Amino acid sequence: MIISRYIGELNRETSVLSSDFLIIGGGIAGLFTALKASAYGKVVVLAKKTIKDCNTGLAQGGIAAAVHEEDSPFLHLEDTLEAGAGLCDIEAVDVLVREGPDRVRELIKAGAQFDMKDGSISLTREGAHSRPRILHAADATGEAIRSALVQRCEEKPDITITENQFLVDLLTSYNGNECYGALVYDTNARSHLVYAARATIIATGGVGQLYKATTNPDVATGDGMAACYRAGCPLTDLEFIQFHPTVLYSHDTQRFLISEAVRGEGGLLYNQRGERFMHKYHSLEELAPRDVVSRAILNEITMAGGEYVFLDMSVIKDATTRFPNIYRTLLTRGIDFTKDLVPVSPAAHFTMGGIGTNTYGETGIYGLYACGEAACTGVHGANRLASNSLLEGIVFGQRIVDKVEEMLYRRTIKVDEIFRQFDPEGVCILRRERITPQECKPKLQEIMWDKVGIIRNENSLKEANQEVEYLYNNLARGDDLLAYYEINNMLTVARIIIQAALWRKESRGGHFRSDYPYRDDLRWLKHTSFVNC
Repeated sequence: MIISRYIGELNRETSVLSSDFLIIGGGIAGLFTALKASAYGKVVVLAKKTIKDCNTGLAQGGIAAAVHEEDSPFLHLEDTLEAGAGLCDIEAVDVLVREGPDRVRELIKAGAQFDMKDGSISLTREGAHSRPRILHAADATGEAIRSALVQRCEEKPDITITENQFLVDLLTSYNGNECYGALVYDTNARSHLVYAARATIIATGGVGQLYKATTNPDVATGDGMAACYRAGCPLTDLEFIQFHPTVLYSHDTQRFLISEAVRGEGGLLYNQRGERFMHKYHSLEELAPRDVVSRAILNEITMAGGEYVFLDMSVIKDATTRFPNIYRTLLTRGIDFTKDLVPVSPAAHFTMGGIGTNTYGETGIYGLYACGEAACTGVHGANRLASNSLLEGIVFGQRIVDKVEEMLYRRTIKVDEIFRQFDPEGVCILRRERITPQECKPKLQEIMWDKVGIIRNENSLKEANQEVEYLYNNLARGDDLLAYYEINNMLTVARIIIQAALWRKESRGGHFRSDYPYRDDLRWLKHTSFVNC
């Protein structure tokens, strides 16, 4: 039996709200799934903060799909497999590229407006793509999609979006084989709620906030992954963290992304000596895969003893029209990219691994599904191809709804079962409680950045493991429940990332070890998977 450390917070006085679908997460994966699920029943969407607080709204570059006559799903598949460094699930990738164009057309019907040129959709090319296949809305594609989906969801009477709802834990049967819904903390009312549902869908995004430099918003703390792990779901391939190479240099934790599309449109990288350098690292130069560009930039920074390199956007034709959001944002920082070089450095960006699912989003626990960045469907392998993330959310969200339809009409949630399966007295958590959540979070981010970052080795990983275990075992609960829940989730996922990175003694995609710098297909053409048991 998997027992939550939080189960003492569930009692007979806890309010219960019921629906057919419970979707936890308000990004593209959650909203698109909600829209499609509303045809089959009542849907509740829970947002951790506001519906605007998600990675989707920050996505600049676009969404990849083979919609042009000179492109094809097969070419898209080839590019995705190449970027994934041998670890993509070819069945999942085939689903992604074949079903992707139809899902993108549905986005357009839902109101997402992409840039047009001469009466056709304007397509651009990004790193490691062999064809221009990126649909975009200037440099704010994610926000254009997000706002369109929110509007459509708000028009549906069977969809309820509730903000400021923090996922505490999943509610499963005594043997852990079924999911009944979730225990949630309402941060406005400061009280717990039970959301019961026939289908529970995790779409909570990634874990970028584990690192001291990230493009992710502060909600990206791995809550869904941690809850699924506690419930008994496998977490797969979490050593593969993608660091975006070109992020505006600053001292903030959440940093401003400079889209991959900038280099796709001709942007050039220069080191501190004013020299172009990407030709030394890859034949595709600036359009090399993100892991290659990130390591190249890190190497140039280290050799110069600096903290950033430069991105030249002045060479791009009509750059202020193509990238108006980037232009306006940089101007507020005193940078005019039409004449100034932009200081950039890498930052944590995307989690290739996550909750292990099949191609229908099933987790192995009946009634529990996952999609989007929180899930590991196998489409990204060891390194995500640029702009496949938004596509993944809608393709596998649709497939979850396709699968759930079979189950909905023969499953009834009995609320009494939710309370009967848990014994609060069975929970015993021994902690010395020395470190507050507020003290713990920056320490964890520093450890992960310095020792589990772009380049790793056995010594640094073992040090990180010891330090994170100490934080985990000495975390104080304190009075701020939300901070405690959040940092506990971050520590839970961090421990698995470190263990997976220690176990994989090779370099592949987003996982690079200086003590094992080469890819080893003979020994390591396999996945890591960790289960709480």
